[in-house]
Amino acid sequence: MPSKSAGTRTMEVMAAIRTRIESRALLPGDRLPSVRSFAGLMKVSPTTVVEAYDRLVADGLIRAKRGSGFYVAESACAPLSLMKASTPQARAVDPFWVSRQSLDADQTVLKPGCGWLPADWMPQEALGRAMRHVARSDTMLLSDYGSTRGAPNLRRLLASRFADEGMAVDPDQVLLTATGTQALDLTCRFLLRPGDTVLIDDPCYFNFQALLTVHQVQTVSVPFTATGPDLDAFEAVLTNHKPRLYITNSGLHNPTGATVSPQTAHRLLNLAARHGATIVEDDIFADFEPEASARLAALDGLTNVIRIGSFSKTLSASIRCGYIAARADWIDGLVDLQVATNFGGPSPISAEVVAHVLSAGGYRKHMEDLRRKLSHARRDVGERLSRLGIELVLSPRGGFYLWCRLPRGADSATIAQLALSQGVVLAPGNVFSLSQTAGPLMRFNVAQMQDRRIDAVLAEALQQVC
Repeated sequence: MPSKSAGTRTMEVMAAIRTRIESRALLPGDRLPSVRSFAGLMKVSPTTVVEAYDRLVADGLIRAKRGSGFYVAESACAPLSLMKASTPQARAVDPFWVSRQSLDADQTVLKPGCGWLPADWMPQEALGRAMRHVARSDTMLLSDYGSTRGAPNLRRLLASRFADEGMAVDPDQVLLTATGTQALDLTCRFLLRPGDTVLIDDPCYFNFQALLTVHQVQTVSVPFTATGPDLDAFEAVLTNHKPRLYITNSGLHNPTGATVSPQTAHRLLNLAARHGATIVEDDIFADFEPEASARLAALDGLTNVIRIGSFSKTLSASIRCGYIAARADWIDGLVDLQVATNFGGPSPISAEVVAHVLSAGGYRKHMEDLRRKLSHARRDVGERLSRLGIELVLSPRGGFYLWCRLPRGADSATIAQLALSQGVVLAPGNVFSLSQTAGPLMRFNVAQMQDRRIDAVLAEALQQVC
């Protein structure tokens, strides 16, 4: 293999520093690694590092202090900025609305708009046993850092689960993260630069929009149908906007509950590969499916797809642990990025608790019970909503979301504001829609709809609006 030119090595050093600054591993005023130490880290000569640093000084990204070293320039990092709304009405339907109302609500508030199951639907006894087992098994877990990739036993369990899908994944291709959201955040930090374009579904999980806003990227959307993204629109966006990433749920899509068909999945992968777009598949709802559907990562073999997920929907939103499954060379870079930004992955205690529950034998029965309860709940809630004139857009094959159309085109944001004044948190359609075309739509969490007072609040709000 021919050796790299000096110019190529210099560019690699510059790119490594830019990545650290753009990911905010290095902040304005921070001192860069010394020339000698960074040369050793990058396996290049000190002369190469000096040349790279001098070029970055010329670019205004760093500055030199005689006798002290090199420092990140004060203007190098633009401050993180979130979505700003100009009016209360706009603020009411931004992607943070449901999260703020649901997370901050007290115990008396009903939350059919939230994105998690009730506590008494979770395997609390199994979690308690797992926590006691972990506390007894290794005292180091209670006080020490975990490894950079996360608990090996949980990564092996995940690799085994992927193998059941026909996806051969080495445990070292799995990186554990603090949460599913952090898994996506790390992926964006690793692959995106400010100004890049990212494609999302319309509608899509609202936190995708919120997180991408933080990363200062351009966001475009594609309509999502009962069988996946509209492929003609998908191809047009790839051609015209050249997005770096496409982020989606392929199974039990949030908020619609739809599932990508095998035909759509194959064409989707071909189009993305042809146009050089990487796909991030959020697989957080996979275990709620009665039978596994086509998975983009499994069909692709992690060549052009990154799989992310977590256990907050199936086990516990309190014991947080997410994961990334990707190409080995990407995992190596993601490991370094996670160390730089979080000094390691999830809490070793959380990872071991999750691993114990998954391996103890009760998880499969827990999920079977959940799927059965949710099937009954979807049918019951669907009938109750129908009596209020609220129609299902489609009947999902699993999960706990119903994507519905309000009667006579009622504005879901207005309904949500009226319901909130009565102690009920709802999820209005436009928090999920980049194009703001989901005003008459609303997402309902059937597991959080057991209290019939919600029906009365909805009926009263609809009567006021309609």
